[in-house]
Amino acid sequence: MSDETAMVGYEVGEDGVAVLRLQRPKSRNAINTEMLETMLARLGEARDDDAVRVLVISSNDHMGLSAGADVREELDADGGVRRMQLFADLYDELTAFPKPTVAACHGDTIGAGAEIAVCCDMRVGGSNLRMRFPGAALGVPVGPARLVTLCGLATAKYLLLSSRYVSADEALRMGLVNRVAPAAGTEESALELAAQVAAHPPEAVARLKRMLHEWDRVEERTAREGEGQVEWQRSGPGLPHRN
Repeated sequence: MSDETAMVGYEVGEDGVAVLRLQRPKSRNAINTEMLETMLARLGEARDDDAVRVLVISSNDHMGLSAGADVREELDADGGVRRMQLFADLYDELTAFPKPTVAACHGDTIGAGAEIAVCCDMRVGGSNLRMRFPGAALGVPVGPARLVTLCGLATAKYLLLSSRYVSADEALRMGLVNRVAPAAGTEESALELAAQVAAHPPEAVARLKRMLHEWDRVEERTAREGEGQVEWQRSGPGLPHRN
């Protein structure tokens, strides 16, 4: 099943690979409240569907996975807090997703887009990748929970405190992505990787992922970080919003 007119598409292949696809290219796939609600609903569907063995996060525009939160969205203060809570919920749900996840990181993968990518178990970088974690530049207290696990303390500090853009080759060296593909073939490469994982016994794959997360405690760190980012939106400067 697929809906090409929605801002978030979802489809499940015969190989057990589900694709959750951001479909708002005119806004560089900037993520608004409606998209967050839809993504969380689709994650629930994929989690509960026994036919789904692996989930791929992608977009319908190989020039960018996502430019991050839609700061142009018209929200009042309460709406801004609710949106931040939905981002925290998304990071929690995606990090703790019981099945393997793969992100197709083509083009601009920035802010919330980068956070979604590092919530996933594996990442394929497009040759045109521009990844950025702008927490220091924007003041957003998000990123350490997953980046330290993924690429180590020193590299996490470099990425978060500098807020600089990272290319595909740099991301590969840092361990941010597992492989690099031609820009237009990023999703295809992610689907190939997902199909390889989906071919394994799902019980064994789920058990290994569960063991890795229990020993690393990334889910606990992600939940704690999410609480902090919501409080920052509620009582601190927060992300800008329009009302």
